[in-house]
This record gives sequence, structure tokens and C-alpha cells, in this order.
Amino acid sequence: MVEREWRMAAILVVIGALVLKLVTGCGSTFTTSGPEAQFTKEGELSFFRQATTEKITQIDIEIADTPAERTQGLMNRHSLPQNGGMLFIFDSAQLLSFWMKDTFISLDMVFVNDLKEIVSIAKHTTPLSEALISSQKPAMYVVEVNAGFCDTHGIKEGDRIDFTRDAKG
Repeated sequence: MVEREWRMAAILVVIGALVLKLVTGCGSTFTTSGPEAQFTKEGELSFFRQATTEKITQIDIEIADTPAERTQGLMNRHSLPQNGGMLFIFDSAQLLSFWMKDTFISLDMVFVNDLKEIVSIAKHTTPLSEALISSQKPAMYVVEVNAGFCDTHGIKEGDRIDFTRDAKG
């Protein structure tokens, strides 16, 4: 009789923990990633033609400029606004490598040097891949946008970027 009561108590504890987790919104029962982060506009970024000052297009950006933000990037996201992207800012130009682990969106990765010139582009990256995607040349910035964005807008190596940050409230 004692063993049966112990089993029932254990089952009730597990059920109670699951109910508490669901009611309080403390993540999913089957994952440890928690709720998906939503896009937060922190600035605007424009792309310009290489030989002119002609603006190609402009997007809203989230900015990743701390080690923690750069590590998180767009991981665990399932969508990105069509006119949105993430700008990674590093302290200096260097060879950079990224991967798509825990990133569910296929992206174009635009690698940009310290003069804000595009030095390489990785198009249509493979979601959830652990393969390294490298800048090929030193880069100080990386712009991640939805896959196909660069082809749609004719963005290529040698083009330039510029960006502004929104005022913090």
C-alpha cells in the first residue's frame, strides 16, 4: 500500500509542476528555449551603390553590439520582418565566422569592413546548420536579413552601408 501511495504522490508532483509551468508561462514543456524573442527596432540601416551615393534600400535593424547579444543573434526565431534585419557590431575589423545553430530562418549574411564597404555576402544560409560561414576578409559589421534580400535588391560586394541608432527612451 505504501508503494502505491508513493507512486501516486510522485505522479501528482510531476503533473503539478507541468501545470505550474504552463500557467506561469515558464517556457514549453518540451524545450528549454523559452518564448521566441520579437523583433525590436533599434535603428535604421541603408544600403548604397558602390560608385555613387544612390540609396538601394533601407531596413529597420536590431543591434547586437555586446558579446551576449552577438552570441544570441537571431537564434530561436522563426521569422524576421521583410524590412528588418540584425546588425552585429564588433570592436574592430577581423575575420568573422558565424553559424546557424538554433536559427530557424534562412538568411543572407552581409559582411562589412570598418569603412562600411561590403566585403562578402553569404546568401541563403542553411537553417540549424553548424557549418561555419566566414567573412573571407576582415569585417567589423555583419548585417543579417531574410534569404533572397540581396538578390531582390541587387546588393553586392563593394556596395556600402550606413546606419543610425534610435534614441533610447
